Amino acid sequence: MRDIESFSTNLNIFLFLVLINSLLSRFAVINSPISPAPGVSNMYFAVAFMIVFAMWHGIWGAFSAYLGCMIGAGILADMPFSLNVIWSLADLWQVLIPLAAFAYFKVNIRVRTKKDVAVFLVFACILNNLVGAMWGSLMLASNGVIQWTEFVMTFEGWFLGNFITTLLIVPFLLRYVTPYVQQTKSYVHGYWV
Repeated sequence: MRDIESFSTNLNIFLFLVLINSLLSRFAVINSPISPAPGVSNMYFAVAFMIVFAMWHGIWGAFSAYLGCMIGAGILADMPFSLNVIWSLADLWQVLIPLAAFAYFKVNIRVRTKKDVAVFLVFACILNNLVGAMWGSLMLASNGVIQWTEFVMTFEGWFLGNFITTLLIVPFLLRYVTPYVQQTKSYVHGYWV
């Protein structure tokens, strides 16, 4: 019975996060687009919330980031579906990399020690956003959505915008909101439950 209740709670949180991530993605893409790249924002603040949601809700938060990107930054931006499916992996990796690193290095998600800060900076600010920006920009260029001459501009805008928003938003939420989320049934202690 407890497993069914836990699954039901996680499923409800997952669906709610897909909705939130879709709205945040769409708003960011409309608010500060990188022209001519559809679905790309130079201040994609949605990624900061996606990272935090993955830290709080494990793989449920990570999968919601992928679907939220597909809907908000892809489908609603008229991106071809076949491209959207692989392009949206950028957001999945941007949240899975810090989630895996925090678990592997046994980091306190409230980012309290120098080690916690170092892992956060390397895996939740730099590496994840480099991978996401590189993957997303490569998919857009290799599928002819942007010209190869626009690759660097798209990559730089994507990476820098994500880096800045992650650096400014994520530590605050992890440090000050996490204690409240940890007291709820929706908080995931590992990857799944």
